[in-house]
Amino acid sequence: MATRPDLPQTQHSTSQVVKTTTAVAVGGSLMVLSVLTLAGTMIGLVLATPLLVIFSPVIVPAAVTFFLILAGFFISGGLGVTATFIFYWMFRYATGKHPIGADQLDRAREKIAHAAKEMRDKAEHFGQQAQQQIKGSPDHDT
Repeated sequence: MATRPDLPQTQHSTSQVVKTTTAVAVGGSLMVLSVLTLAGTMIGLVLATPLLVIFSPVIVPAAVTFFLILAGFFISGGLGVTATFIFYWMFRYATGKHPIGADQLDRAREKIAHAAKEMRDKAEHFGQQAQQQIKGSPDHDT
């Protein structure tokens, strides 16, 4: 009996068909939901427009206030979560647990320390040269 070299290709093809079918089904469902949501929004807007025109002196400031309050809560929450993560990261780094990015921080610290040492050495060298030039100049009174 001969072996079937086309078997893996058939399995690969079947898997692609299943993936494509699933993607089309999910994409189509989401597209239908999107259209229904858009239609509902448009119908709601058409029905609510007269009320918005009548009550706009009250609704607009209330909506702006509500938006600012909501934005403040979201920004505050986001900053709080970020600060909590940073404190957690610093705690892990300080206790030697090696969090994500610690090696990059160590490399950056080493580069900065190396550059500072080079600058200090150059400053000392130029300072010594300047002192030697001052001592060797004929205008210098000892």
